[in-house]
Amino acid sequence: MLRVKLRNELVEIYERLEGHFGDLHWWPADDPFEVMVGAILTQNTAWTNVEKAIAALREKGLLLPDRILRIQAEELAELIRPSGYYHLKTARLKAFVRFFAECYSGSVEEMQKEALPVLRDKLLGVWGVGRETADSILLYACEKPVFVIDAYTRRILLRHQLITEKLEYEGIQALFMETLPHEIPLFKQYHALIVNTGKNFCRKKPNCNNCPLDVLRKAEQARE
Repeated sequence: MLRVKLRNELVEIYERLEGHFGDLHWWPADDPFEVMVGAILTQNTAWTNVEKAIAALREKGLLLPDRILRIQAEELAELIRPSGYYHLKTARLKAFVRFFAECYSGSVEEMQKEALPVLRDKLLGVWGVGRETADSILLYACEKPVFVIDAYTRRILLRHQLITEKLEYEGIQALFMETLPHEIPLFKQYHALIVNTGKNFCRKKPNCNNCPLDVLRKAEQARE
């Protein structure tokens, strides 16, 4: 019974958020490789900072695997400085691109041919690639049906009492994967809706009164 209630809540959250934000067409990138680069650079920073770093790489014609491999680490670090932790991210980006070149010859098409579980395991074996980064690459660059969980997702579900603090990444992910049809556009849109809700309303200091999910919060309080 609780599982059915939770599934209904997740569907209602999606419908309310989509009614508020509309179709968000996320992830903003010119091609799948740019998505991969962005997934690494967005670790522990705001997307506005990543956009500045991506723009700098684009201006230098560096959004290609072989060019990122050839550029000196110091020069790359300066270009991606706006994304924060730029020396660490330089090392992580180069590690990922080496993996991409060695395993898939720098071909997105070859990478997309790999089965989802196999590719996910390989990505998680790359230094600096965690679960959220791997799943972002899988969904947005490789067009694989996997739901991305981020800090916003956890925060929203916790505040609506749909999960407990102890639930780990895979447990939260399973809630969405078991509830929703495995449709890539749906997974992309739902994740984008969550990100926008987190940025605009469900911040560390929440703005509940203006949030499209406030009616659910009030209903939960009335039931308590």
